[in-house]
Amino acid sequence: MAEDHAAPAGTDEMNGAESLVRTLLGSGVDTCFTNPGTSEMHFVAALDHVPGMRSILTLFEGVATGAADGYYRMAGRPASTLLHLGPGLANGLANLHNAKKGGSGVVNIVGEHAPSHIALDAPLTSDIEGIAGPVSHWVKTSHAARTVGADAAQAVQAARTAPGQIATLILPSETAWTQGGAVAFAEAPPAPAMPDADALAKAAEALDGPGSLLLLGGGALTAENLETAGRIAARTGCAILSEWSNARMERGAGRVFVGRVPYPIDIAIKVLEAFDRIVLVGARAPIGFFAYPGKPAVLTRDDARIVPLAGAGDDLTATLDTLCGRLGATDTPPAHVAERNAPATPTGPADADTIAAVLGQMIPENAIVVDESITTGRAFGPATAGAAPHTWLNNCGGSIGYSLPAAVGAAVACPDRPVLALTGDGSAMYTVQAIWTMAREALNITMVIFANRSYQILRGELTNVGVGNAGPRAIDMLSLDRPAINWVDMARSMGAEASAVSTAEALSEALAAGFATPGPVLIEVEM
Repeated sequence: MAEDHAAPAGTDEMNGAESLVRTLLGSGVDTCFTNPGTSEMHFVAALDHVPGMRSILTLFEGVATGAADGYYRMAGRPASTLLHLGPGLANGLANLHNAKKGGSGVVNIVGEHAPSHIALDAPLTSDIEGIAGPVSHWVKTSHAARTVGADAAQAVQAARTAPGQIATLILPSETAWTQGGAVAFAEAPPAPAMPDADALAKAAEALDGPGSLLLLGGGALTAENLETAGRIAARTGCAILSEWSNARMERGAGRVFVGRVPYPIDIAIKVLEAFDRIVLVGARAPIGFFAYPGKPAVLTRDDARIVPLAGAGDDLTATLDTLCGRLGATDTPPAHVAERNAPATPTGPADADTIAAVLGQMIPENAIVVDESITTGRAFGPATAGAAPHTWLNNCGGSIGYSLPAAVGAAVACPDRPVLALTGDGSAMYTVQAIWTMAREALNITMVIFANRSYQILRGELTNVGVGNAGPRAIDMLSLDRPAINWVDMARSMGAEASAVSTAEALSEALAAGFATPGPVLIEVEM
């Protein structure tokens, strides 16, 4: 929880809501993803009085919070959300969970009843601090108009703290409408830490030969840091991998290619059994996504030595640079640099392999790929390693419905870059309202919906948890074909261009058209 700081003197010419907007802008937060209600109307009004804040309407709070996640990943600074009381915050929790796991900084502004109304137990009264706590690093309720600005400045500082934190500021309605607000400015967050000499020495000693692994995550996956990791690999002979889910990874031809620890537990165990020394830089020691009967949750060998060098909130660039210098690898050409994919025209029915081949050819240079492709996407990594240079975003928290909102945020943060959202039909239905916001804001997003008419990943999980002969009722709970979802009509109803394809050739043509079309385009891949 936050600590109180001395508040600046208020002014009778500014209410709390206006001081909030001015504080956010003065602290570098100039984008707000919003779904307001009555308690937030003075904040909405303040947006008219104070120029500079881009306010983007969403039709569901989970879109607002997911967009703020995608925004931070690409802009490197927090956006704000504006949410209506406890239920509005609750609607956004799933993507705040994903943002927290991904290390994204978000400033949530949540309206609250005036204290006199809370005492009446009105229908929307709830424990907002209790709702916010599990998905927030910092939570505070403002209690007076004169403190709103100072509280908001603390929230921004918290959100900026490496690698990025969720800050939730609760604003009772009378603090918004009451005069006496004062502007404050966020202080710089604490500087990221560096590992000590002993940790560096242990890491350098461990990275020696093919039995050693450098496991990367978080900010270690920039193009520059991957190049440094490639130099370390070339010098020491160690392998390099990343975590399965990464907030942001730079990939493509000319960059060091890093495979991911596989999601399927048996495959992951097989891959990791080769390593008896694993150095962690921005990553956690590998564990399974779920528990399975008779299978280990820890994916490494029992005798493997785990060497934690730097956590996600540490200075990962300085850590890798220092480690590289200690190993004498600074001038060593990096290993594992990806070469450009050879020109090819994938043909045949659209399946996991042909779709992967199409993407390897079609991803535009400097694109942002937002990946929630689940089962279809497991073949995408190697096939897109030699695509044009691009940025890849994964769902880090496992709560589905992340990709379309995150694509909104990424496109707002980087309007000059094409955004490609890859998602299953089941996942996309969780936050389908994002398409409307894409159209309203004319965002340059191409969506590819893999329509296998099922929760395909859960069919595999039935087997993984020991259900060998699933009956018709179980299968029916995992099917999306009664009725089938018409993605083309749905996208068009919300203002996006749309088409359906079923072959690799048609997908190539549709992607080319989508990337050339301003505004959002949806491609339904019938599988």
